[in-house]
Amino acid sequence: MIFYHGSYLEVAVPNLLHSRSNVDFGRGFYVTPLYEQAVKWCGKFKRRGKKGVVSCYFFDESRERDLNILKFDSYSDEWLDFILNCRNGKDTTNYDLVVGGIANDKVFNTVELYFDRLIDKSEAISRLRYEKPNQQACFRTEKALQMLHFERSEVV
Repeated sequence: MIFYHGSYLEVAVPNLLHSRSNVDFGRGFYVTPLYEQAVKWCGKFKRRGKKGVVSCYFFDESRERDLNILKFDSYSDEWLDFILNCRNGKDTTNYDLVVGGIANDKVFNTVELYFDRLIDKSEAISRLRYEKPNQQACFRTEKALQMLHFERSEVV
């Protein structure tokens, strides 16, 4: 499987040192199987006057059995609970890799409404079901990162 990472520089050797906490799937190195999504991630750097660079990686899916993986196939109660725990710094899970939908601006607005108790969980999930998930994968451990192999990068 091919994954992409959008940044302002080439990331030939991904690491966890620069990862932020309190994001969708917790601290980790974020990639996407969608090239267009990685290009969008570059947009925030380009708006700041930096260049956009998409790095490309190969991940051997046959080695997934060696990892503790959590996959979300859709926006669901479990996805929402996981995102909220991670964003609130309350994630105590030990997943090596988490894969699922991105809380983009529209999704994040729904999550915020739920978080602020302006809508209930069933309303939040109902709204999220109409969103087409953009995919992301968060490599959360060194063990998982060792299975991600840099192939190339390009300026976008």
